[in-house]
Amino acid sequence: MGAVRLELRLGSHSEWIKIFDPRDWTVFVPTPEDESIDNGSTLRIDLDVGGWLVTLRGTVVGTRDDPPGVTVALGATEREKINYLNGFVRGGLLNLREKRRLPIRLSVTYGAVEGPANTFTKDINEEGLFLFTDKPLPETSQIHMLVTIPGKPNPLSLVGKVSHTILAIDDEAPGMGIVFSLDDAQREALLAVIKELEAALDQGALTGAALE
Repeated sequence: MGAVRLELRLGSHSEWIKIFDPRDWTVFVPTPEDESIDNGSTLRIDLDVGGWLVTLRGTVVGTRDDPPGVTVALGATEREKINYLNGFVRGGLLNLREKRRLPIRLSVTYGAVEGPANTFTKDINEEGLFLFTDKPLPETSQIHMLVTIPGKPNPLSLVGKVSHTILAIDDEAPGMGIVFSLDDAQREALLAVIKELEAALDQGALTGAALE
């Protein structure tokens, strides 16, 4: 049996602090009143906090009736994502919700398991992008990408980590979200490109092929 899937949308950063217990790395996830999830079940949490989307996986270790929900022990593989999220919530990282996600289709070549793969972006901003692919890399994987920018002679070289994945069985366009890992010079170059793309998008200067 596959993992049970729940969506968790938090309206503010403070809500994450209320449901996450750093002492034992558990998180409380509300559940619909008519849904029963047993202890020991494997759970997939599609989390949206402050505009940052990430998938967390863990095991149900407790249930609650008021309010209805489950306590989930997060796996060791989720530790890096939680550390990133905690920094984001504390204000150590920029609020991604305030950053516009440009719905632009850009050609990308990246290092897949089988070798170089070609695909397209769903969206992009200064902090990351989403790539369409039927074979997303495991979450937290390092990834190198060459992103073709309209009007630029050379592709933009970017490095990042897979923050979350969407599989074909999820009834959504499959792919993977990437959070960039860049030095100051790379980030400055990316920021300049994002500003140019945003201006071109607003002015209607991008061709249809460049838009998702």
